[in-house]
Amino acid sequence: MNKSKVVIVGTGMVGMSYAYSMVNQGTCEELVLIDLDKKRAEGEAIDLNHGLSFAPRKMKIYAGDYSDCSDAYIICITAGAIQNEGETRLDLLHKNTKIMKSIIGEIKKTGFKGILLIATNPVDIMTYVSWKLSGYDKSKVIGSGTTLDSARLRYTLGERLNVNPKDINAYVMGEHGDSQFVAWSYALCGLQPIYQIASRKDKNIDFDDLEKIEDEVRNIAYKIIDCKKSTYYGIGMALTKITKAILENENTVLTVSSYLNGEYGNEDVYIAVPSIVNKDGVREVIHLPLDATEKEKLNDSIKIMKENIKKLDL
Repeated sequence: MNKSKVVIVGTGMVGMSYAYSMVNQGTCEELVLIDLDKKRAEGEAIDLNHGLSFAPRKMKIYAGDYSDCSDAYIICITAGAIQNEGETRLDLLHKNTKIMKSIIGEIKKTGFKGILLIATNPVDIMTYVSWKLSGYDKSKVIGSGTTLDSARLRYTLGERLNVNPKDINAYVMGEHGDSQFVAWSYALCGLQPIYQIASRKDKNIDFDDLEKIEDEVRNIAYKIIDCKKSTYYGIGMALTKITKAILENENTVLTVSSYLNGEYGNEDVYIAVPSIVNKDGVREVIHLPLDATEKEKLNDSIKIMKENIKKLDL
């Protein structure tokens, strides 16, 4: 495998926001764009190449086909039907399962042995579908999960507390969707628990505010879709973060969609939980002793995922 080669399947707004983010951050050395609309992929590659003199590293960027997947280290699948106004991510289930079957079938033919990174919604279920169809090792099939939701949470908390979001350590867990929740018992501002800050009368945040922030993070995508039809910049940067963690063997903790094999008392499901990500994919799922409310929320989220997986012909 070429250890710095990334293939993107799908050159829509999410795929190209991811590509643009990677060019600006110099994430890989070789970037291949694949799309049913080959002419569009060609144009996107040319456009990106014209900015390389401003990028931090030399990159080879081109429109390709599935034969280019054979020696790639990461294939990121962003192709799929978009979430329209009024739709939930789960509404995309059957449309995107059909698309995923076609894509995974083509990838398998190439003998690809790297890591599959899934961004297509509903991402937790599409990651499970990709794993089932591909037969690849569960640790090498990863979904973007709630990586973006966790970033949204950190941004929102940072704004309320007037603190750099990088100094907020807080995670959204569960479905990348309506049943997600914040693991508040592990949320920190620097070294101080968010719960402790909320309990102080001299701070401009209280427990009611935490509930409102959680709701805002859960529903903000609907506002973005209402304003500009789809979300793409944030997820593009989140995918770049995951890609860097893999290519640079960072052993970074991210809330990606990971396979549970007994962790949190569940198995045979992909769900977003804090996981250590490195060159091998998901090195380890971090098993947090959640409080009773958080356990119930995670179990409810997993139940929704499993009920929807049963509806699919896999």
